[in-house]
Amino acid sequence: MTCVMVTHDQEEAMTMASRIAIMSEGKVLQVGPPADIYETPATRFVADFIGNVNLMDGTLAEDEADHCVIDCADVKHYVGHGITGTQGMPVTVAVRPEKIHLSPHAPSDEDEAHGFNRAKGVVKNLSYFGSYTVYHLELPSGRVLKISQNNTQRHREHELTWGSEAWAHWSRQSQVVLTQ
Repeated sequence: MTCVMVTHDQEEAMTMASRIAIMSEGKVLQVGPPADIYETPATRFVADFIGNVNLMDGTLAEDEADHCVIDCADVKHYVGHGITGTQGMPVTVAVRPEKIHLSPHAPSDEDEAHGFNRAKGVVKNLSYFGSYTVYHLELPSGRVLKISQNNTQRHREHELTWGSEAWAHWSRQSQVVLTQ
């Protein structure tokens, strides 16, 4: 049975709908399955409206068919696909908190070792929820990254706490580049 439901409750929309339409000021901004809306938002508004997200403004430094590089205040993003943009154009990079890994040590992955997709900061806040912990990592610019990590071990060897220095890092497939 087809049904149209209007709601501002994201959880309700994400769990009940097979297709979601995101509207703002009377305009439909994106229509699609919940996973598509969440994982590949079409605009900054959609990314910010659905779920939690870290939004970082920057400029397009390099755009090739297989990758692009975006310079932001605290991070150089290496994204695993091109965006068909022009060098120097303003863009926003969206990274969901659960896509970011947090570690007390510098990452050793190839992209991250070249200075991409990583940032060092200080844990300013954390909230323990049992199955996961949400960290707020303050970067040198004062910007705060929200990071959500599953608590997969009962006793963690290198527990991060308030005031700890830590490295946030993510894969080249974790970001969404927004031009609107």
